[in-house]
Amino acid sequence: MMTFNDVVEVIKGLSTDEKQEIQLLLKQYIREERRDEIYDNCKLAQVEQQKGKLKFSSNINELRQLIEE
Repeated sequence: MMTFNDVVEVIKGLSTDEKQEIQLLLKQYIREERRDEIYDNCKLAQVEQQKGKLKFSSNINELRQLIEE
């Protein structure tokens, strides 16, 4: 199995075009992972809302207290 350092060394040896392609791929992978994370958090929030576990407020002081809980 390759270590992180092995991967870095292999990337250093690639052409500029190949490095740019890897950069584009990494951005895409990160974007997809972040999208999945947001989706999972949304689904979790929906479940918590259905169970009555979410609290809402438009009062800034109340929001601060909720964050600190």
